Amino acid sequence: MKTPIDEHPALHFLSLLAVVVLAACSPDQPSQSEDATFDLDLNAVLGGNNTDSFLRADSPRTFSFPADHGMHPGFRNEWWYLTGNLETETGRQFGYQATFFNTSFNGDSLNSQNIIEGWQSPRIWMAHMALTDVDGNEHMALERFSRENPGLAGAQLNPFKVWLENWSLSSKANGFSGANGSSDANGSSDANGFPWLLAIEDNAFALSLSLTPLKAPVLQGDNGLSQKSPEAGNASYYYSLTRIDSEGEIVLNGESYAVTGLSWLDREWSTSALAENQSGWDWFSLQFDDGQELMYYQLRDNAGLAHPSSDGNWTDANAMQTRINSEDILLVENKHWLSPTGISYTTEWAMQYEDQQWLIRTLVEDQFMNLSVPYWEGTVEILSADNGDHLGRGYLEMVRN
Repeated sequence: MKTPIDEHPALHFLSLLAVVVLAACSPDQPSQSEDATFDLDLNAVLGGNNTDSFLRADSPRTFSFPADHGMHPGFRNEWWYLTGNLETETGRQFGYQATFFNTSFNGDSLNSQNIIEGWQSPRIWMAHMALTDVDGNEHMALERFSRENPGLAGAQLNPFKVWLENWSLSSKANGFSGANGSSDANGSSDANGFPWLLAIEDNAFALSLSLTPLKAPVLQGDNGLSQKSPEAGNASYYYSLTRIDSEGEIVLNGESYAVTGLSWLDREWSTSALAENQSGWDWFSLQFDDGQELMYYQLRDNAGLAHPSSDGNWTDANAMQTRINSEDILLVENKHWLSPTGISYTTEWAMQYEDQQWLIRTLVEDQFMNLSVPYWEGTVEILSADNGDHLGRGYLEMVRN
């Protein structure tokens, strides 16, 4: 889950916070840099106030690709959320996160031209990037903010591109020539089709990946309507690309590493927020070596217990999907790690779904995102609960308020 004022169980929510705080600035104030600091209140940002001028995710819709890879004006929050596990030919392992979030502090559903009027744009962007060097037991997290205009951040189709300064996710039409064709079930034109290129450049590390989905988009929840609490409109439109072939390069500490692996993309847009009795979540995106995937987000109530609106999806090797409700899955917390902020995060989970039982174990304990919105997100491995055999890898996000 991920990003600003919305409901995606994972990082989705966190990010929203920072963005909304920025929105309190004067509309003609310049963009904020990654050095800026903010006092963020998760409950205030995720509250359901001031939604009248925005569209709501309150009923099922028809998804269309590649159009839905682009922006959805009129909703308050939207994000593009990539995570993945990569390795070199010699077996050195890395995990990465690349997320772009935006939120609007004025409804732009009636006058979408508002979003292109220079510094007057009501949209604020935030991006989080992270790299985990598993062998080096190191995790690095980066953060940037910007107003949408003039040209510093945004999202577009024809050609597809999402960016914040020199961090971007784009189709090959933006200057990337991939080995595969750009036309498939998920994208039908050179301008918007795959492969996509993820390009991240920073002093801490650089990452360049070619991304080609191996399965069609998975519509989460009720055919893409992901309800986060019983109140009408407390939902997002949510789809995932659950298995993305990934190939490229990492530059870290002056060394370059050629890497391959699998990525996962989550896309959500919405306006409404968590209910008053919800305070956090645990989000799992798991890719099994046999070609199957599981997404599950466990929403937490104010007592830290699982909320009945928790939800997920099982995708088999043939891309057939089975929805997972809160009563279908059992999660037990086995081990914990204490963050510098004094919050405990679970580093080993026992998970049971139907007749399958796994251990979900972090590859590096400290994958803490100590940013404007603090949370834990990082790479995990999937082990058989019976014999400890390796069954796959994935990503885990934990938000505690």
